[in-house]
Amino acid sequence: MANSPQTFLSGIPMSTSTLLIIGAAVLLLALVLLVLARSGRKPIEGPADEDGMAMVRPATAFAPLLPDEPLPEAGAALAATLSPAELAPAPVPAGPPDPLTRMKGLGPKAQATLAGLGVTRYDQIAAWSDGDIARIDTGMGAFKGRIVRDRWVEQARYLAAGDVAGFEAVFGKLGS
Repeated sequence: MANSPQTFLSGIPMSTSTLLIIGAAVLLLALVLLVLARSGRKPIEGPADEDGMAMVRPATAFAPLLPDEPLPEAGAALAATLSPAELAPAPVPAGPPDPLTRMKGLGPKAQATLAGLGVTRYDQIAAWSDGDIARIDTGMGAFKGRIVRDRWVEQARYLAAGDVAGFEAVFGKLGS
């Protein structure tokens, strides 16, 4: 039996040299993976002690919020710079509301959000100042930032003036 081939995995005959080659390949693969894993580590950044160990900042270097302090609200810094008159809601204009969804980037949900803030007409949006935009934007929830990004004020100026051709020349075909 000394000269008979060895069996490996469900009776497949293999010689000793074949088993040695497979073992060497597995060992080589393990070494390559180890080298790759170690080379992917980031070096220690920041100050280190004499042994090369990274030093940790003491907890006193940070200024954590105390449990009694409320978290600052989004737009609180801007609201602090605005006067109470600028923070007051816009008066609701007389007359029927305009179909604000004709503007690009303003769908039914954004229109409902604006209506909740008292904005229902193109002429209101067209007259917004930077302070008005900041005030309204803080109440837009998921639509925050859309006023500036989609240029609602510029669109509303065309629509409030009835300049459909001017609107379409800048923004494309008017929505329905």
